[in-house]
Amino acid sequence: MQWRERLSASPLAAGAAALMLTALASGILLALGGYDPPTAARAMLAGALGSADALLSITLVRSVPLILTGLAVALAFRAGLWNIGAEGQLYAGAIAGVWVGLSVDGLSAWIAIPGALLAAAAAGAAWALVPTLMRLHLGVGEVITTILMNFVGIYLAAFMVHGPLQEPRGVFPQTDQIALAARLPPLVPGTRLHVGFALAVALAVTLSVVLRRTRLGFRIRAVGASTEAAVVAGRIDARRVILVSFLASGALAGLAGGVEVAGLTYALYEGLSPGWGYTAIAVALLAGLSPLAVLGTGVLFGALEAGAGAMQREAGIPAVWVVAVQALIILAVLAIDQLRRRRVPTTVGAATPVVGAPTSGGVGV
Repeated sequence: MQWRERLSASPLAAGAAALMLTALASGILLALGGYDPPTAARAMLAGALGSADALLSITLVRSVPLILTGLAVALAFRAGLWNIGAEGQLYAGAIAGVWVGLSVDGLSAWIAIPGALLAAAAAGAAWALVPTLMRLHLGVGEVITTILMNFVGIYLAAFMVHGPLQEPRGVFPQTDQIALAARLPPLVPGTRLHVGFALAVALAVTLSVVLRRTRLGFRIRAVGASTEAAVVAGRIDARRVILVSFLASGALAGLAGGVEVAGLTYALYEGLSPGWGYTAIAVALLAGLSPLAVLGTGVLFGALEAGAGAMQREAGIPAVWVVAVQALIILAVLAIDQLRRRRVPTTVGAATPVVGAPTSGGVGV
Protein backbone atom coordinates (compact mmCIF):
# COMPACT_ATOMS: atom_id res chain seq x y z
CA MET A 1 0.00 0.00 0.00
CA GLN A 2 1.26 3.48 -0.89
CA TRP A 3 0.72 4.95 2.58
CA ARG A 4 2.78 2.20 4.16
CA GLU A 5 5.57 2.80 1.63
CA ARG A 6 5.59 6.50 2.47
CA LEU A 7 5.75 5.78 6.18
CA SER A 8 8.64 3.41 5.59
CA ALA A 9 10.49 5.95 3.46
CA SER A 10 10.28 9.04 5.65
CA PRO A 11 10.43 9.46 9.43
CA LEU A 12 8.99 12.95 8.92
CA ALA A 13 5.95 11.49 7.18
CA ALA A 14 5.59 9.04 10.06
CA GLY A 15 5.76 11.90 12.54
CA ALA A 16 3.10 13.81 10.62
CA ALA A 17 0.90 10.72 10.63
CA ALA A 18 1.39 10.37 14.38
CA LEU A 19 0.30 13.98 14.87
CA MET A 20 -2.81 13.43 12.77
CA LEU A 21 -3.71 10.32 14.77
CA THR A 22 -3.19 12.27 17.98
CA ALA A 23 -5.38 15.15 16.78
CA LEU A 24 -8.13 12.71 15.82
CA ALA A 25 -7.97 10.82 19.11
CA SER A 26 -7.84 14.07 21.11
CA GLY A 27 -10.90 15.43 19.34
CA ILE A 28 -12.86 12.26 20.00
CA LEU A 29 -11.90 12.18 23.68
CA LEU A 30 -12.73 15.87 24.14
CA ALA A 31 -16.12 15.39 22.52
CA LEU A 32 -16.82 12.38 24.73
CA GLY A 33 -15.90 14.51 27.74
CA GLY A 34 -18.47 17.14 26.80
CA TYR A 35 -16.04 19.73 25.42
CA ASP A 36 -16.05 21.42 22.04
CA PRO A 37 -12.90 20.34 20.11
CA PRO A 38 -12.87 23.31 17.65
CA THR A 39 -13.13 25.78 20.53
CA ALA A 40 -10.31 24.02 22.34
CA ALA A 41 -8.13 24.05 19.24
CA ARG A 42 -8.75 27.76 18.60
CA ALA A 43 -7.97 28.62 22.22
CA MET A 44 -4.74 26.64 22.17
CA LEU A 45 -3.59 28.19 18.89
CA ALA A 46 -4.40 31.67 20.16
CA GLY A 47 -2.51 31.09 23.38
CA ALA A 48 0.55 29.72 21.62
CA LEU A 49 0.65 31.62 18.32
CA GLY A 50 -2.01 34.31 18.58
CA SER A 51 0.45 37.19 18.76
CA ALA A 52 4.13 37.94 18.35
CA ASP A 53 4.48 38.17 22.12
CA ALA A 54 2.79 34.80 22.62
CA LEU A 55 5.12 33.19 20.08
CA LEU A 56 8.36 34.81 21.20
CA SER A 57 7.86 35.26 24.94
CA ILE A 58 5.93 32.09 25.72
CA THR A 59 6.08 29.36 23.07
CA LEU A 60 9.71 29.70 22.01
CA VAL A 61 10.87 30.35 25.56
CA ARG A 62 9.17 27.18 26.78
CA SER A 63 10.64 25.24 23.87
CA VAL A 64 14.27 25.90 24.87
CA PRO A 65 14.58 23.29 27.68
CA LEU A 66 12.48 20.88 25.62
CA ILE A 67 14.83 21.18 22.64
CA LEU A 68 17.97 20.73 24.72
CA THR A 69 16.64 17.75 26.67
CA GLY A 70 15.16 16.36 23.45
CA LEU A 71 18.62 16.50 21.87
CA ALA A 72 20.02 14.71 24.93
CA VAL A 73 17.51 11.88 24.61
CA ALA A 74 17.87 11.67 20.83
CA LEU A 75 21.65 11.35 21.06
CA ALA A 76 21.46 8.62 23.69
CA PHE A 77 18.82 6.66 21.81
CA ARG A 78 20.83 6.88 18.58
CA ALA A 79 23.72 5.28 20.47
CA GLY A 80 21.47 2.48 21.75
CA LEU A 81 21.23 3.90 25.27
CA TRP A 82 18.04 4.20 27.30
CA ASN A 83 18.82 7.51 28.98
CA ILE A 84 15.60 8.15 30.92
CA GLY A 85 17.51 10.42 33.31
CA ALA A 86 17.36 13.78 31.53
CA GLU A 87 15.21 15.16 34.35
CA GLY A 88 17.81 14.48 37.02
CA GLN A 89 20.62 15.66 34.77
CA LEU A 90 18.71 18.89 34.14
CA TYR A 91 18.41 19.50 37.90
CA ALA A 92 22.11 18.75 38.39
CA GLY A 93 22.91 21.32 35.71
CA ALA A 94 20.58 23.87 37.28
CA ILE A 95 22.25 23.44 40.69
CA ALA A 96 25.74 23.87 39.23
CA GLY A 97 24.66 26.79 37.04
CA VAL A 98 23.05 28.71 39.90
CA TRP A 99 26.01 28.03 42.18
CA VAL A 100 28.41 29.54 39.65
CA GLY A 101 25.95 32.33 38.86
CA LEU A 102 25.89 33.33 42.53
CA SER A 103 29.69 33.33 42.69
CA VAL A 104 30.64 35.48 39.69
CA ASP A 105 29.43 38.89 40.81
CA GLY A 106 31.83 41.51 39.50
CA LEU A 107 33.15 39.40 36.64
CA SER A 108 32.65 40.10 32.96
CA ALA A 109 29.67 38.50 31.24
CA TRP A 110 32.13 36.93 28.79
CA ILE A 111 33.46 34.91 31.72
CA ALA A 112 30.37 34.54 33.90
CA ILE A 113 27.95 33.20 31.28
CA PRO A 114 30.27 30.56 29.76
CA GLY A 115 31.36 29.60 33.28
CA ALA A 116 27.78 29.02 34.44
CA LEU A 117 26.78 27.09 31.31
CA LEU A 118 29.93 24.97 31.26
CA ALA A 119 29.41 24.13 34.93
CA ALA A 120 25.84 23.10 34.15
CA ALA A 121 26.94 20.87 31.26
CA ALA A 122 29.71 19.32 33.36
CA ALA A 123 27.25 18.58 36.19
CA GLY A 124 24.83 16.93 33.78
CA ALA A 125 27.66 14.79 32.38
CA ALA A 126 28.76 13.86 35.89
CA TRP A 127 25.18 12.85 36.72
CA ALA A 128 25.17 10.57 33.68
CA LEU A 129 28.55 9.09 34.62
CA VAL A 130 27.10 6.95 37.42
CA PRO A 131 24.70 4.92 35.23
CA THR A 132 27.35 4.80 32.51
CA LEU A 133 29.92 3.17 34.77
CA MET A 134 27.32 0.85 36.24
CA ARG A 135 26.42 -0.37 32.76
CA LEU A 136 29.99 -0.73 31.54
CA HIS A 137 31.53 -2.32 34.63
CA LEU A 138 28.63 -3.94 36.48
CA GLY A 139 26.27 -4.79 33.64
CA VAL A 140 23.40 -2.88 35.26
CA GLY A 141 20.82 -1.63 32.75
CA GLU A 142 20.70 2.13 32.46
CA VAL A 143 16.89 2.30 32.54
CA ILE A 144 16.58 1.72 36.27
CA THR A 145 19.72 3.65 37.21
CA THR A 146 18.80 6.76 35.22
CA ILE A 147 15.26 6.75 36.61
CA LEU A 148 16.60 6.47 40.17
CA MET A 149 19.11 9.25 39.52
CA ASN A 150 16.17 11.47 38.58
CA PHE A 151 14.83 11.22 42.11
CA VAL A 152 18.25 11.95 43.56
CA GLY A 153 18.59 15.06 41.38
CA ILE A 154 15.12 16.36 42.21
CA TYR A 155 15.54 15.88 45.95
CA LEU A 156 19.08 17.24 45.90
CA ALA A 157 17.73 20.44 44.36
CA ALA A 158 15.05 20.57 47.07
CA PHE A 159 17.72 20.11 49.73
CA MET A 160 19.87 22.88 48.27
CA VAL A 161 17.07 25.45 48.23
CA HIS A 162 16.09 24.56 51.79
CA GLY A 163 19.69 24.49 52.99
CA PRO A 164 23.08 25.53 51.57
CA LEU A 165 21.79 27.71 48.73
CA GLN A 166 18.61 29.07 50.29
CA GLU A 167 18.14 32.82 50.13
CA PRO A 168 19.61 34.50 53.26
CA ARG A 169 16.30 35.32 54.95
CA GLY A 170 15.34 31.64 54.94
CA VAL A 171 11.74 32.44 54.07
CA PHE A 172 11.35 31.02 50.58
CA PRO A 173 12.61 27.64 49.27
CA GLN A 174 14.75 29.18 46.57
CA THR A 175 18.12 30.74 45.99
CA ASP A 176 19.01 34.37 45.56
CA GLN A 177 19.00 35.61 41.98
CA ILE A 178 22.22 35.02 40.10
CA ALA A 179 24.57 37.87 39.24
CA LEU A 180 23.59 40.14 36.36
CA ALA A 181 26.78 39.15 34.54
CA ALA A 182 25.67 35.49 34.48
CA ARG A 183 22.29 36.15 32.89
CA LEU A 184 21.72 35.41 29.21
CA PRO A 185 20.89 38.52 27.17
CA PRO A 186 17.61 38.74 25.24
CA LEU A 187 17.64 37.42 21.70
CA VAL A 188 14.82 39.74 20.64
CA PRO A 189 14.72 43.04 22.55
CA GLY A 190 11.47 43.67 24.38
CA THR A 191 10.63 39.96 24.73
CA ARG A 192 11.54 37.17 27.14
CA LEU A 193 13.22 35.17 24.38
CA HIS A 194 16.89 34.82 25.32
CA VAL A 195 19.99 33.67 23.47
CA GLY A 196 19.50 30.21 24.93
CA PHE A 197 17.15 29.58 22.01
CA ALA A 198 19.92 30.43 19.52
CA LEU A 199 22.25 28.15 21.47
CA ALA A 200 19.73 25.30 21.25
CA VAL A 201 19.42 25.79 17.48
CA ALA A 202 23.20 25.84 17.08
CA LEU A 203 23.60 22.65 19.10
CA ALA A 204 20.90 20.90 17.06
CA VAL A 205 22.69 21.79 13.82
CA THR A 206 26.05 20.76 15.26
CA LEU A 207 24.75 17.44 16.52
CA SER A 208 23.14 16.74 13.16
CA VAL A 209 26.44 17.35 11.38
CA VAL A 210 28.34 15.22 13.86
CA LEU A 211 25.95 12.27 13.50
CA ARG A 212 25.82 12.44 9.71
CA ARG A 213 29.24 13.69 8.64
CA THR A 214 31.85 12.55 11.13
CA ARG A 215 33.55 9.31 12.06
CA LEU A 216 32.30 9.64 15.63
CA GLY A 217 28.75 10.03 14.38
CA PHE A 218 29.07 6.89 12.28
CA ARG A 219 30.34 4.96 15.28
CA ILE A 220 27.46 6.19 17.42
CA ARG A 221 24.92 5.13 14.82
CA ALA A 222 26.65 1.78 14.30
CA VAL A 223 26.70 0.95 18.00
CA GLY A 224 23.09 2.04 18.28
CA ALA A 225 22.06 -0.21 15.42
CA SER A 226 23.91 -3.28 16.72
CA THR A 227 26.65 -3.28 19.32
CA GLU A 228 27.83 -6.76 18.40
CA ALA A 229 28.04 -5.99 14.66
CA ALA A 230 29.85 -2.72 15.33
CA VAL A 231 32.45 -4.52 17.42
CA VAL A 232 32.95 -7.54 15.17
CA ALA A 233 32.52 -6.10 11.67
CA GLY A 234 33.38 -2.47 12.27
CA ARG A 235 36.07 -3.00 14.91
CA ILE A 236 34.56 -0.17 16.92
CA ASP A 237 35.36 0.32 20.59
CA ALA A 238 31.78 0.12 21.81
CA ARG A 239 32.69 0.90 25.40
CA ARG A 240 34.26 4.20 24.42
CA VAL A 241 31.32 5.13 22.19
CA ILE A 242 28.86 4.36 25.00
CA LEU A 243 30.89 6.45 27.45
CA VAL A 244 31.18 9.46 25.13
CA SER A 245 27.54 9.29 24.03
CA PHE A 246 26.17 8.96 27.55
CA LEU A 247 28.28 11.80 28.91
CA ALA A 248 27.41 14.07 25.96
CA SER A 249 23.73 13.27 26.45
CA GLY A 250 23.98 14.16 30.13
CA ALA A 251 25.83 17.36 29.30
CA LEU A 252 23.05 18.49 26.96
CA ALA A 253 20.41 17.81 29.61
CA GLY A 254 22.48 19.58 32.26
CA LEU A 255 22.90 22.53 29.92
CA ALA A 256 19.12 22.75 29.70
CA GLY A 257 19.00 23.36 33.45
CA GLY A 258 21.76 25.95 33.28
CA VAL A 259 20.11 27.78 30.39
CA GLU A 260 16.77 27.86 32.20
CA VAL A 261 18.39 29.42 35.26
CA ALA A 262 20.62 31.83 33.33
CA GLY A 263 18.02 32.81 30.76
CA LEU A 264 14.66 32.90 32.50
CA THR A 265 14.26 32.18 36.23
CA TYR A 266 17.61 33.60 37.44
CA ALA A 267 17.20 31.41 40.53
CA LEU A 268 16.75 27.79 41.54
CA TYR A 269 13.61 26.69 43.31
CA GLU A 270 11.62 23.52 43.95
CA GLY A 271 9.71 22.32 40.93
CA LEU A 272 11.90 24.20 38.46
CA SER A 273 11.07 21.62 35.82
CA PRO A 274 7.47 20.54 35.20
CA GLY A 275 8.84 17.30 33.75
CA TRP A 276 10.86 18.47 30.76
CA GLY A 277 13.22 15.52 31.07
CA TYR A 278 10.33 13.12 30.61
CA THR A 279 8.58 15.14 27.92
CA ALA A 280 11.91 15.12 26.09
CA ILE A 281 11.36 11.43 25.33
CA ALA A 282 8.23 12.30 23.36
CA VAL A 283 10.05 15.22 21.71
CA ALA A 284 12.87 12.94 20.53
CA LEU A 285 10.64 10.07 19.43
CA LEU A 286 8.29 12.27 17.42
CA ALA A 287 11.36 13.77 15.72
CA GLY A 288 12.53 10.32 14.65
CA LEU A 289 15.69 10.98 16.72
CA SER A 290 16.73 13.60 14.16
CA PRO A 291 18.45 16.58 15.86
CA LEU A 292 17.09 19.04 13.30
CA ALA A 293 13.57 17.66 13.65
CA VAL A 294 13.88 18.04 17.43
CA LEU A 295 13.80 21.79 16.82
CA GLY A 296 10.33 21.46 15.34
CA THR A 297 8.97 19.00 17.87
CA GLY A 298 10.44 21.01 20.74
CA VAL A 299 8.60 24.10 19.52
CA LEU A 300 5.45 22.01 19.06
CA PHE A 301 5.51 20.81 22.65
CA GLY A 302 6.36 24.33 23.78
CA ALA A 303 3.25 25.51 21.96
CA LEU A 304 1.18 22.83 23.71
CA GLU A 305 2.38 24.09 27.08
CA ALA A 306 1.88 27.72 26.09
CA GLY A 307 -1.66 27.12 24.86
CA ALA A 308 -2.73 25.06 27.87
CA GLY A 309 -3.60 28.12 29.95
CA ALA A 310 -5.66 29.75 27.20
CA MET A 311 -7.46 26.46 26.59
CA GLN A 312 -8.38 26.28 30.26
CA ARG A 313 -9.60 29.90 30.38
CA GLU A 314 -11.58 29.96 27.14
CA ALA A 315 -12.77 26.37 26.74
CA GLY A 316 -12.85 25.22 30.36
CA ILE A 317 -10.54 22.31 29.62
CA PRO A 318 -8.07 21.46 32.41
CA ALA A 319 -4.50 22.40 31.53
CA VAL A 320 -3.41 18.90 32.54
CA TRP A 321 -5.01 17.74 29.29
CA VAL A 322 -1.72 18.67 27.60
CA VAL A 323 -0.07 15.80 29.48
CA ALA A 324 -2.67 13.45 28.02
CA VAL A 325 -1.94 14.80 24.54
CA GLN A 326 1.77 14.11 25.05
CA ALA A 327 0.97 10.54 26.05
CA LEU A 328 -1.25 10.13 22.99
CA ILE A 329 1.60 11.36 20.78
CA ILE A 330 3.91 8.68 22.19
CA LEU A 331 1.28 5.98 21.62
CA ALA A 332 0.73 7.19 18.05
CA VAL A 333 4.48 7.19 17.37
CA LEU A 334 4.75 3.62 18.65
CA ALA A 335 1.83 2.50 16.49
CA ILE A 336 3.26 4.12 13.35
CA ASP A 337 6.67 2.67 14.08
CA GLN A 338 5.25 -0.84 14.25
CA LEU A 339 3.64 -0.36 10.83
CA ARG A 340 6.97 0.80 9.42
CA ARG A 341 8.82 -2.15 10.90
CA ARG A 342 6.33 -4.59 9.41
CA ARG A 343 6.91 -3.03 6.03
CA VAL A 344 10.69 -3.58 6.20
CA PRO A 345 11.09 -6.34 8.81
CA THR A 346 14.51 -7.56 7.70
CA THR A 347 16.03 -4.48 6.10
CA VAL A 348 18.85 -2.90 8.05
CA GLY A 349 19.41 0.82 7.66
CA ALA A 350 16.67 1.29 5.05
CA ALA A 351 15.15 4.08 7.05
CA THR A 352 15.59 5.60 10.46
CA PRO A 353 12.75 4.36 12.67
CA VAL A 354 10.51 6.91 14.24
CA VAL A 355 11.07 5.40 17.64
CA GLY A 356 14.64 4.28 17.10
CA ALA A 357 14.57 2.62 20.47
CA PRO A 358 17.83 1.11 21.65
CA THR A 359 17.90 -2.54 20.74
CA SER A 360 21.29 -3.73 21.93
CA GLY A 361 21.14 -5.41 25.27
CA GLY A 362 24.76 -5.18 26.33
CA VAL A 363 28.17 -3.81 25.62
CA GLY A 364 29.24 -6.86 23.70
CA VAL A 365 32.93 -6.58 24.46
